[in-house]
Amino acid sequence: MLRDTYDRPVKDLRISVTDRCNFRCTYCMPFDDYEWADKKEILTFEEIARLASLFVQLGVDKIRLTGGEPLLRRGLEKLIRKLSSLNGVKDLCLTTNGSLLAEKVYALQFAGLKRVNVSLDTLNPEKFARIRRRGNLAKVLEGLFAAKSYGLDPIKVNAVIERGVNDDDIVDLVEFSRKNGFTIRFIEYMDVGNSNNWTSEKLVSKKEILAIINARYPLREVGRDKGSAPSVDYEFIDGSGELGVIASVSEPFCSSCSRARLTADGKLATCLFSATGHDLKALLRNGATDEEIMEVISAIWRKRTDRYSDERLVAMNSARGYRAKDHKKIEMINLGG
Repeated sequence: MLRDTYDRPVKDLRISVTDRCNFRCTYCMPFDDYEWADKKEILTFEEIARLASLFVQLGVDKIRLTGGEPLLRRGLEKLIRKLSSLNGVKDLCLTTNGSLLAEKVYALQFAGLKRVNVSLDTLNPEKFARIRRRGNLAKVLEGLFAAKSYGLDPIKVNAVIERGVNDDDIVDLVEFSRKNGFTIRFIEYMDVGNSNNWTSEKLVSKKEILAIINARYPLREVGRDKGSAPSVDYEFIDGSGELGVIASVSEPFCSSCSRARLTADGKLATCLFSATGHDLKALLRNGATDEEIMEVISAIWRKRTDRYSDERLVAMNSARGYRAKDHKKIEMINLGG
């Protein structure tokens, strides 16, 4: 099995299918003007499927489609059909803002999609408009319930919690998820990309999030799925479901990270906080064989030393402190989650 310098295998592949998005979430893409990638630079479905097949041969068994907003990519169900047929893929998931899910979920499910993650940071329409800056909450909720009606399972709700923005929505989101059979995952506010003006003062830590929930609904820790999932999972003691917390900032999990990322324009990134990517698209379009591409991917992964979140925590606890703006990264809108 392919492993990096810290003996971490490559098991998960996150694929951004587009850098376009119909929202402008403040924690991801707060600027109004963005230079979208030229369409001819975006990987075709055939190129994505070919690369995915090679990653599967190297050990990947989980694939997640992201964006931008992946449902803006026309005919996405064609790609899902290709990926769901790959031998060795045990889990194929889609992460979406949910705004187009209701109208597309039938085609996605029919093509082989089994589960979905939907971003939802608040149930307050006015606050939703401030955070997302486009779209409306009703369409996202419609998409969630449409996914449920078509049998996608599990359906996970992802909520990024930011102090002074939506930290007072935590219990409401828990109650909504418990009532409707969704799994809520709270995500610590992170310094993804370069443009969200991240500071540690905006961080609501995992410890704080759990304290708020435990005061109303006592929890019992379950742990990380297969020991390497980004979320630490908890179950409600009363038996009404479970939730997770992704604590990249306060409790880094770099030591078990097995995720590779493929950008919409065909670059391999070995960390969510990567400054650059390795161009695989050039290999595809210049006639490289599968064996040659696999060797390049293998060489990149074997040299992987990423420990960004570990290093950030050390810096945050040091006398010098940590400044997000000192660390240039690939924009979240291109890299995906």
